[in-house]
Amino acid sequence: MRMFLLLFLFLISICAAYDLRRWQLQGRRMTLRIIVLLLLDVWPLLTTLLGLLIDNTPATMHLFMWSTWGWLLYIATRLILLTASALGVRLLGIIATAAVAGLFLWGAFVGRKALRVTEVEICSDRLPAAFDGLRIAHISDLHLGTLVDLEGEVGALIEQINAAKPDLVCFTGDLVSIRYSELDSSAMQLLQQIEAPVYSVLGNHDVGPYIRKQRRLSPEESTRQLVARQKAMGWQVIENSTNYLVRGSDSISLTGLAYDPTHWKQRHKADLPFMGGEEAYSGVDNRLYNLTLVHVPQLWKEVLARGFGDLTLSGHTHAMQLKIPLGEGRSWSPAAWLYEHWSGRYDLNDRTLYVNDGIGYVGYPMRIGAAPELTLITLKSCK
Repeated sequence: MRMFLLLFLFLISICAAYDLRRWQLQGRRMTLRIIVLLLLDVWPLLTTLLGLLIDNTPATMHLFMWSTWGWLLYIATRLILLTASALGVRLLGIIATAAVAGLFLWGAFVGRKALRVTEVEICSDRLPAAFDGLRIAHISDLHLGTLVDLEGEVGALIEQINAAKPDLVCFTGDLVSIRYSELDSSAMQLLQQIEAPVYSVLGNHDVGPYIRKQRRLSPEESTRQLVARQKAMGWQVIENSTNYLVRGSDSISLTGLAYDPTHWKQRHKADLPFMGGEEAYSGVDNRLYNLTLVHVPQLWKEVLARGFGDLTLSGHTHAMQLKIPLGEGRSWSPAAWLYEHWSGRYDLNDRTLYVNDGIGYVGYPMRIGAAPELTLITLKSCK
């Protein structure tokens, strides 16, 4: 994450240095234009300071998200124009600026809600015959408090889930962005319309690390209330424990690894300590086919090292809400700078990890190339 912070500061510095130089060249006359440009240059720093002073309610989160989106649009188009002007290709710069602005607008008003349904088939010789054809709907990272159109975006998702008629739905964390109250009565009524049984784990946003410490609500109480509301919807919240799915005389294990709050400062690091997993797998026979739900994909190899995770489902990364197609089913995202496994399917020694790109968004209300995703997984017995 430090890399992205340094990149932001670098971009701010370039534009601010350019504008300060222009101010110096014009005799240090502080014109309105220079004042506005300098304020725009350092806008993220100003909003960060403001964010430390006020509560991070859904309204303020929306304000900060849209202001960040506006600043990114400003900084991207301005740097293109400055570069083109320096290279003497101003017309080309104007065309490129228009294209980038169009892409930003598309990502904010179309891409963020252009739900993508991904069909995946996973074959294993460890899957009991009774579970051949088991259909799993995998969703992640709803971030209810930052959704621009709760009813439209969640409603479209639920419609697709119910149309697919899965045997179960797996949700891999970050139901809310800040606090439990984002799962209000409207959101609960929508999510209760999911017809299949839902199994859920907690993500880093769900355990309350972003709640302002000066507020009365503690992270622990927010987490407790969030779990209670999920259970009230009929969801099964699996907190470092294992359930069993039974068909006839066959069964498979379903393990949920809750996000550990002590991971907060390390949430983007590759080497997360394996907290809670020992308890979750205690007494579980690893000869059974195992499905593991864990919010952060960094724990996949720790799961495998313990002999579990025939299929592991994760979320967390959002693919940074930006993916660039490279052809032949490949793509690249800035998420690759932080995570070894950041989007889609990964296979290792007949075990599979699937990282869902999520539904909601944080930081800015935009998705380009990394569409909100519903993954429909069919398990096949390869015996």
